[in-house]
Amino acid sequence: MAYRETEKMRQRKAEARQRIIDCTYECVADGGFRSARITRIADLAGVATGTIYRHFESREDLFAGVFRLATQREVDKVAEALGTDGDAAMRLEKALRQFARRALRGPVMAWSLIAEPVDPKVEEERLKYRKAYASLFETAIREGIKEGCIPDQDARQSSTCLVGAISESLVGPLSPSQVEETTENTTDNNDPLVDAIIRFCMQGLTGTRR
Repeated sequence: MAYRETEKMRQRKAEARQRIIDCTYECVADGGFRSARITRIADLAGVATGTIYRHFESREDLFAGVFRLATQREVDKVAEALGTDGDAAMRLEKALRQFARRALRGPVMAWSLIAEPVDPKVEEERLKYRKAYASLFETAIREGIKEGCIPDQDARQSSTCLVGAISESLVGPLSPSQVEETTENTTDNNDPLVDAIIRFCMQGLTGTRR
């Protein structure tokens, strides 16, 4: 008689898989992908290390899934900001500010998503992540050109430049050594830094100081 998995067993497997994902996310948010060791994840999730490999083909496969989860949350927040009131230039500025502020409030996770050295499979997800942002920005730029609040330009190229500019401008402030120093000095007011980054991005996009 062929073995048939019961609904209860499927539910238990789904719950175990979700615990593994949640615990991996917690490890990454706490210390980056480098701190997310399989033995630690298994302990946190309350499963054997072998159980993890029954749910994920490899460590890289697990990390890629967690990367997708984390980045989708951030992309959704930017999309939310782009859906607010105001002309396209104003909405773009809000979205860029949302990006920068969220990154600086969660520097470890942001560093992991933007710049931490990762395995090739996770790096592929990072490229998709940047493309997702660029697609959102491109749509907003095209809307701004139609509205007349953004000068005529190559919207696709400009959107890619925006993603590159804001990501690279945050690499230094988000680096582990800089974050540790900032924590030691108990400095948590990042508004001047965010203002400077957004001002640069918007001047490059519109040609005027906002």
